[in-house]
Order: sequence, then C-alpha cells, then structure tokens
Amino acid sequence: KYTEEHGITGQTFVAITSGANMDFDRLRFVSERADESERILAVTIPERPGTFKELYSLIWPRNVTEFSYRYNVDRDDEAHILISFQPVMSIGSDFEGVRDKLTSNGFENIDISGDELAKTHIRHLAGGRSVVPHERLFRFEFPESPGALQRFLLSLDFSWNVSLFHYRNHGDNFGRVLVGLQVPDKCDKNLREILSGLGYKYTEETSNDVYELFLRSSNGKDKRR
Repeated sequence: KYTEEHGITGQTFVAITSGANMDFDRLRFVSERADESERILAVTIPERPGTFKELYSLIWPRNVTEFSYRYNVDRDDEAHILISFQPVMSIGSDFEGVRDKLTSNGFENIDISGDELAKTHIRHLAGGRSVVPHERLFRFEFPESPGALQRFLLSLDFSWNVSLFHYRNHGDNFGRVLVGLQVPDKCDKNLREILSGLGYKYTEETSNDVYELFLRSSNGKDKRR
C-alpha cells in the first residue's frame, strides 16, 4: 500500500511486525493467562503448628507461585489454603502425583486451575476478614530465588501462631510476603528481637487502615490487644 501510494519502484523494503499496543499492566494479565504451567489447588489442612512447612515440603522442589491463608476463629480445627505451583513439565503425571501425595498425607485438595471464579477473583480475596486476638501484621521482603520461600518459612520458627499468610511470585527480584502473627503486647520486645534476627526487611502494618477495613471484622479492633 505504501509503495503504491508513493509510486515507489525498484527499491527493497523490509516489513516489520511489532508487538501489540499494550502497557505493562496489560502485559502482566496476558502473561498470567498464557502461563499454562501454573496449577492451582484449594487445600484443606489441619490447624496446628508446623502444617505450613509440612505442606510446602510435599510440593518442594517445584516452584510455588502463590500461597494464601487466613486463620478462621469459627473453625479452629482446619484451614483452607489456596496454593499454586508449577509441576515438573518433563514428568507427564507430576501434577497428579503431587495431588496423590497430598491426599495420602491427610491434605484434602481440589484442582481449581480451570475455575474462572478462582483465577479471576477468589485468588485475590482468599482469606477475608477474621477476628484474631492479639494479631499483628507484617510485610516482609526477601531476594527472590529458587527455594527462597522455603527458606523464609523455615525462618519463621517461633512459638507464635501464624494467623495470615500471603505470597505471590510476580517475577520480581524480591519476594513479598504478608504475615499475621498472634503476639500479646507483653512479648513485643522479644518479637522485635526475633524479627530483626531473621535478616529480612520488614514493615509492621497493624495500624494500617486497609488492614482494619478488609482483613479484620468490625469488632476485631477491640479484641486485638
């Protein structure tokens, strides 16, 4: 069309096909939908200390890309985890093998990889509000690398209950984790010493309005301390 409109002859032209007209936010959406290697499970776990690490150890060394949990005071015997990971592509039945391993170890699970409600909405809302006594909220950052999440989970080796946990791998240089801990005021000094000793950059968000509005029930403020 260009050569016809300009009456050009006897010259050589190269046609270049470039990418779509989109910004990086749109590209992120496309990349998540195009990645068929990621599988999502809804896992029911017993509500007891050490279950996080036990669950993760059954999936390791596969790359865990998302991990969402919220303590439910109305059901303190079990919890529901949303977890996504990338099965080993060279093993045809690897995903089914992981599910069988989880089931045999007492972790009931449902494959929600093809569920549009889960992929579009629930993965961003998993957990919701809860009334958790003495809960304090922290954001952590750690260098993203193979096994980084496992090392972070192993570092959380203390007696306080983890009441909230959210991690999502966005392909960044740093992993970001949101963690809720049930810690009475009298343990504040001990908590600060332990958190500083972890070696990870962290920020406390307990007084953040967003936390109060979306992660705590309306009467949660009175019960936190």
